[in-house]
Amino acid sequence: MKNNNLLIGAVAVIGALTLFNTYKVMTNEGGRTIAPSTPSAALQTNNQGANFPSTLPQNQNNPVQQPAVQQPSQPALPATSINFKEPKKDFGKVLASSTNRHTFVFTNTGTEPLVISNAKGSCGCTVPKWPKEPIAPGETGEISVEYKPAGQSGVQTKFVTITANTNPATTQLTITGDIQPDPAK
Repeated sequence: MKNNNLLIGAVAVIGALTLFNTYKVMTNEGGRTIAPSTPSAALQTNNQGANFPSTLPQNQNNPVQQPAVQQPSQPALPATSINFKEPKKDFGKVLASSTNRHTFVFTNTGTEPLVISNAKGSCGCTVPKWPKEPIAPGETGEISVEYKPAGQSGVQTKFVTITANTNPATTQLTITGDIQPDPAK
């Protein structure tokens, strides 16, 4: 019984210390001061403006604008161009329980190496795989796409967005299929 009381007391002390430290950090009473890095940050109180928008000054004549969220930058690569032999694939009638694969073939039609930085399906049912190494001018490459329409029915259209050092920076591939219920289910 004595050990249980000690354990309960220790947990209570840890909980109280955690709450106390959280309060100090949240209210900036812990001596932790961060100097503002921008003029708009100087108007924010307790370094809370970006995380607690209600604490921003509400001056209607001089509204404070939130700093823009910066995306991680990619190294600037010279632009090239990409051409897909077949940018659309219609699977026709397929079962909802099926796995459908297609390989999109493309050519670097520009004068610089082609670097694909991302390929993303419009939903989790469409998964692309793309080459990670640069594709030389005039060379071809492949993007494999796997489409699993589980839980879907009727005519479906899905997209794969390719991001590369092209102009424009994104290219869209299209997959369609008429999803039929699985007769075995």
